[in-house]
Amino acid sequence: MSQRQRVWHLLPAPEPLAVRRLAREAQISEVVAQLLWQRGIRSAPEAKQFLYGRLTDLLPPDRLSGVMEAARRIVSAIQARRKICIYGDYDVDGVTGTAILLRLLQHLQASVEYHIPIRLAEGYGLNAERLRELHQRQVQVVITVDCGIASLAEAELAQQLGMELIITDHHQWKVDGSGSPLLPPAAVIVHPRWPEGHYPSGELSGAGVAFKLAWAIAQVASGTKQGSLPHDLRNILLEGVGLAALGMVADAVPLRGENRLFVRHGLRRIVEHPSLGLSALMEAAQLQIGDRLTAEDVGYRLAPRLNAAGRLGCARMVVELLTTQSYTTAKTHAQFLEKQNDQRQALERQATHQAKEFVDQHYSNDPALVVADKRWHPGVVGIVAARLVEHYGKPAIVIAIREGESLATGSGRSVPELPLHEALRACDGLLESYGGHAAAAGLKILPERIDAFRTAFNQYVARHLPSGSPAPRLLLDAEIPLSAITPNLLQELDRLEPYGADNPPPKFLASDVTVEQIRRIGQGDSPRHLELRVSQGGQRFRCIGWNMAERYEELEKASRVCLAFTPQRNTYQGYSRIELRLLDIQCGSQPQLG
Repeated sequence: MSQRQRVWHLLPAPEPLAVRRLAREAQISEVVAQLLWQRGIRSAPEAKQFLYGRLTDLLPPDRLSGVMEAARRIVSAIQARRKICIYGDYDVDGVTGTAILLRLLQHLQASVEYHIPIRLAEGYGLNAERLRELHQRQVQVVITVDCGIASLAEAELAQQLGMELIITDHHQWKVDGSGSPLLPPAAVIVHPRWPEGHYPSGELSGAGVAFKLAWAIAQVASGTKQGSLPHDLRNILLEGVGLAALGMVADAVPLRGENRLFVRHGLRRIVEHPSLGLSALMEAAQLQIGDRLTAEDVGYRLAPRLNAAGRLGCARMVVELLTTQSYTTAKTHAQFLEKQNDQRQALERQATHQAKEFVDQHYSNDPALVVADKRWHPGVVGIVAARLVEHYGKPAIVIAIREGESLATGSGRSVPELPLHEALRACDGLLESYGGHAAAAGLKILPERIDAFRTAFNQYVARHLPSGSPAPRLLLDAEIPLSAITPNLLQELDRLEPYGADNPPPKFLASDVTVEQIRRIGQGDSPRHLELRVSQGGQRFRCIGWNMAERYEELEKASRVCLAFTPQRNTYQGYSRIELRLLDIQCGSQPQLG
């Protein structure tokens, strides 16, 4: 089955007078003013904060409920030489947050260690067996990073063992039948969306929360409540801004408010003062950043490598990479992560191909997709599920069945119209465990129940989407001629960086474009990408369509097309040119809009 077609929707142009006023008052171009307007930024103060926000605009840590109490407890533990364990999640947001706290506590000469769970053996969140082991090793204080808010039973165990538990997290807490929060019995909980805290930046990531705790610890340890911190602590926190930026981009949190400040200034910090570990990782990834590092560089080049170890094994070495002061260690770990990422990509491609074959042969008419196999690695099933949703436009659950294990591990992704966690809740009688949110979730299931779960899940989706999953929409900011794509335009668009959730790269429409050349590109016998050479009114551009090779036959016959694209620079060996990154293509001279 070919990839499901997307409905193109051209956003209505705002009132020209309003755009001109915003441009004049904010002292920006009308192009940037229009794009900001379409992102809901309508006043000059909002625009200036969005475009020029300073690092000093970060909210002080005492605005975050619980953080000062947590900092005082941690500093007291350091002074009393009590043994501390930082217990972080295995994704990029978790390991970067762990690295932020570890770096500071080591500098403060704390008796500190850290633990990153093995995804396949320990699962997400606090693990009871691991807590008992930490207790036997005389750990007295456990600080969670990016996890713990939903670990109710494990928190009770920590309390029974006499361990002081400090939870820092940004995920959703559990609720009872009436919708009231069910909170773990921790000494302190630090959470940006805690209702009683009224924190203005509720979308702060796990690494962002860890940074705020590190900042508070630095204040308490140095006795500095206002003003500048001592130089050594300030430099460690500036390193932490860069680490938090990596976690935020990888976790796809909305890049507004504090998250945008972290990412904007954190990426700049990495360029100007990269750690040994990040320098080695960028070298291994052949990422030449020059004078700028973009969120796209992080999302597509660095984050997959940092995530690879946690998907296939243990992410502990990622924390070592991010905190090491040894060039040899940095280089060795970076090279290992590069190999892990290559392995992850191979496993992902193979599983995606097999999953699509299953769907096309057996489940193409199902309202949702549930596929399972013994050949698939549990660490890549989430990525494969995302590929299926992208390809078929339906909710998808991908399950890995492992030899010798009683439970199979599944991961799901959904379409905007179907909250996945609610669908799994309706099927909870068939599941051993599950968790997640509207767009993504994970589950554990007995292999013999997979067929029954497929039936129940499809029945739920059919009831809630009786007309099927709506065709995905591609929102386009404006229609422009190719002659408008100039170095000056890209320079203006650069002001909207960093791009990410809630601030995507601008998407443009070009109609009646001539196709001069088309070919498949990529490695191996089955190239997965397309390269087009197009022209319009004398302007010519090279276009790249990632993972669009299957549309080659359709487009080869077309002389005129409409392009949905994002302009970008391609810099190689010091030479830079403008290219178009294709988002979608329609055959014909006029676009079909919905």
